[in-house]
Amino acid sequence: MKHLNYITRFLLTCILFPVFSIAFAGKSPLPTSFQPGKIINPVVCDADASQTYAVYIPARGNKAALPVIYMFDPHADGALPLTKYKHLADEYGFILVGSNNSKNGNDWQTTGSIWKKLFADTQKKLKINGNRIYTCGFSGGAKVAGYVAIEYPAVKGVIANGAGLPDGVEAGNFGFSFTGVAGEGDMNMAVLLNFCNSLDNTATRHRMLLFNGKHEWAPAATINIAFMGLEFDGMRQGLLPKNDSLISLYITQSRQRITSLSQSKQLIKAKEECDIAASFLTGLSNESTWFDQQAGAIRAKPLYQNQLKQQQALLNKEQQLEAGYMQQFQQGSMDYWTTTISGLQKQAAAKTIESPMYQRLLAWLSLAFYSVSNQLINSNQNAAARHFVDLYKIADPTNSEAWYFSAILNARSAMPQSAQSDLLKAASCGFNDKGRLEQQPEFKQLKLNLAVVENKMMK
Repeated sequence: MKHLNYITRFLLTCILFPVFSIAFAGKSPLPTSFQPGKIINPVVCDADASQTYAVYIPARGNKAALPVIYMFDPHADGALPLTKYKHLADEYGFILVGSNNSKNGNDWQTTGSIWKKLFADTQKKLKINGNRIYTCGFSGGAKVAGYVAIEYPAVKGVIANGAGLPDGVEAGNFGFSFTGVAGEGDMNMAVLLNFCNSLDNTATRHRMLLFNGKHEWAPAATINIAFMGLEFDGMRQGLLPKNDSLISLYITQSRQRITSLSQSKQLIKAKEECDIAASFLTGLSNESTWFDQQAGAIRAKPLYQNQLKQQQALLNKEQQLEAGYMQQFQQGSMDYWTTTISGLQKQAAAKTIESPMYQRLLAWLSLAFYSVSNQLINSNQNAAARHFVDLYKIADPTNSEAWYFSAILNARSAMPQSAQSDLLKAASCGFNDKGRLEQQPEFKQLKLNLAVVENKMMK
């Protein structure tokens, strides 16, 4: 299977997004009036009607200039993160803007054009505090968020959920704070951890937030801490008044978390909580010293050292298993993969100390199967693609892309009923790209009933 030689290259590298820069757009004296407390979607960019975004104005309204967080979903679903985090926007007074065009697969030129038009349009239609501009993204969207910050110095902070900065960008003294966010079952967790650790040797303010989950937008409780970090950064930089009550509340809650984690002997997580608190509070409260001292005390405990060794051993085991799976892409049979995937799924659900590792391995396989399937479908190697799409559906049965790919292959094989069924399954799993669906040539040629699928997408 020589056509799979690119697999190793794909798994070791990521698609780079284009570097771009923009000039600060001048504000209109008469911003557009959007209803506060409601997600407005879509908002059409004046310069290009094909470019749209979702916007959420916090309940307090936009009479005064407010900080803004530009959010990038990998599937161009601008309203998704706004829906998840709008109550946090109300709490902290952030405007949230979600692009409906930025998505995985966009090239450099397209990505740059999307950002330029998005930024210019929001500057014209919203009252934005130009000193408090932030970016946030998930997966491929995290890479977009990072590049925007690198190329646009006005960005003061990046929240990178499920991926780090794009390949080729090494740790350095950035002009923005960096908040890495990942589920413990996220295949990119180790990469994010390593990147945050490399920032320890720089002047960049950074922190790493982990949650009990997989490769997905983080729960609101985790993003709440990320948003709080942006508030503390703003206070430290003199961009907003010092909020002693918020600082006091955070200190109390963080101490409680450390106590709870220590009592349950989760010393790695307890030490991580100390590190986050110290990052948040340095320059704002003398309590940062207490958290630094607590981190040092935890590091000195034999139990912490043993847990750290155990964690590293699991990460090493994970790498070894990935290397073995990579070899099997060239020769593994369906029986091998079904047995392997079934075993991983059982171990991931067992709720042991190794369970997150097996979740990460399943996510890793899902991404690999997606990549291989996509490449083979695009090159019309349908028989080989069928093999990997079937594996994709087994490894990640709730992933809409697996069923969409299956629908394409069934359409190419002139199997309309199977293609229709797969599309409905994709829609039930969250597929919502109406434009892609209607433009797919295989579905046009077979004259599938796309209206039924679109109706399913709306439910």
